[in-house]
Amino acid sequence: MPKQIKDSCITSTMTRRRVLQSAAWMSGAVAIGVSSWVVRPGWLNAAEAPIKVGIATDLTGTIANAGNANANVAKMVVKDINDAGGILGRPIELFIVDTASDESVAVANVHRLLQRDKVDVVLGGVTSGMRNAIKDVIVTRGKTLYIYPQQYEGKECTPYLFCTGPVPAQQCDQIIPWLIRNGGKRFGLPSANYIWPHVLNEYTRKLIENNGGEVIFEEYYPLDQVEYGATINKIMTNNVEVVFNSIIWPGVGPFFKQLYQAGFSKQGGRLACVYYDESALSINEPQEIEGLAACLDYFRTVTALDPASARIQAEYDKEFPGKILLTAGTAATGMYRGLKLWEVAVKEAGNLDREQVAAALDHAKISEGPGGPAEMVPGKRHCRLNIYTAVVKNGIFEIAARSEGLVDPREC
Repeated sequence: MPKQIKDSCITSTMTRRRVLQSAAWMSGAVAIGVSSWVVRPGWLNAAEAPIKVGIATDLTGTIANAGNANANVAKMVVKDINDAGGILGRPIELFIVDTASDESVAVANVHRLLQRDKVDVVLGGVTSGMRNAIKDVIVTRGKTLYIYPQQYEGKECTPYLFCTGPVPAQQCDQIIPWLIRNGGKRFGLPSANYIWPHVLNEYTRKLIENNGGEVIFEEYYPLDQVEYGATINKIMTNNVEVVFNSIIWPGVGPFFKQLYQAGFSKQGGRLACVYYDESALSINEPQEIEGLAACLDYFRTVTALDPASARIQAEYDKEFPGKILLTAGTAATGMYRGLKLWEVAVKEAGNLDREQVAAALDHAKISEGPGGPAEMVPGKRHCRLNIYTAVVKNGIFEIAARSEGLVDPREC
C-alpha cells in the first residue's frame, strides 16, 4: 500500500481506554475483548441470526488515521444497510478488531474474528504487508471471503480475495500521459525502499518510455531518511521536469520542502505523487506542494460532478466530523465499495455460502459510490473504477482530468 506512513509498522502504545475515548466511530460499539468491538444492529430477525461482518484495520499504530477512516465507513455503510432492512431480511452485526500496525497482533485478532466471532466475510488490511500476513488466516485456514480495500501495487491473485482499490494500470495509464503533456518528458523517480515503489516504478518506467519520455534517475532511500540534498542536486542539475515521487512519511515532508527551497517549482518543475489525497495536504505548507498532481479513484471535489458522491460525503461528514477523513488514500472509498459489492453478491446468491457469494461477487456491480459506479472484472477479482487526476491549487485539490468511463485494472 502507498501511504504517508511506512509499511513496516510500529506497535502503538495507546491503551484500550485511550482508543475508546478517542475514536469517534466507537459510539455504539461494545468491547468484547482486548482490541475487539462489536456494533450490534438496532433490530433483530427472530427467525434468523444476524449476518456477521468482520473489519480488521489499524485503529491504533502508525497508520491509525487510515484504519479509523475504514472503521468509520464500515459503520456508516452497515447502518445504512440495516436501516433499509438488512440483507435477505437479516440485520448485519459488525465486528471490528484492531490490527494495530503490527502483523503479529493482526494475525491473532483476525483469528479471533473467524474462530470466536465466526464472521461471514472479512474486510480490511491497510498495507500490503498486512494483507499478506492475514490473507492465509482468512481464505485458507478460515475458508472465508476476504475483501482488500486499499490502493496497492497489484499482483494479488489469491482465490477468494477481492480487491476494491486502484492499481498501477488504472492510475499510471491516466497520469503519465497527462504529466508528459503538462509537465515534461524528463522524469525523476525518488522512492522509498519497499515493495510498492519498486513494483510501481517498474510499471511507470515502461509507460514513460512508451510515451516518449525519459527516466533520468530512479533511486531508493531508507524509509526514515529525511535529508535529500544529493537527490535534489541531481534533480536541479539534470533538468528533471517531473518528479514522480514515491517517498513516504516521514521522508516525504522534508523532501518536498527541500525541493521547494531549491527552486524546483519556480523553474517550472512538476511534482506528482499518486497516493496523495486530502489527508496528506497538511504535511507541507501549501506553497511547497502547489501544482502537485495526484491520481486516485476519488477526491472531495468529485462531489461537484457526482450527486451520489456528494450525498455519501455529506453523510460521512455529518456522522464523523473531525480529522478522520473519507479519502481514497485511506482506503475508505475501497471499503465503501467493497461492502456494497458484497451486499449485491449476497443478495444474488441468496445465502452466505462462500462459493456462491464468491461466484456472484465475481461479476458484481454498483451504480453509486464515492467517485461513481464500480464493477468487478469477471475472473480477475479486481474493480473497474473511475479515475481522476487532480492538481493542488492554493492548498486544495482541483480535478484536472477524468477517465473516459471505468478503467480496467488489468490484473490477474
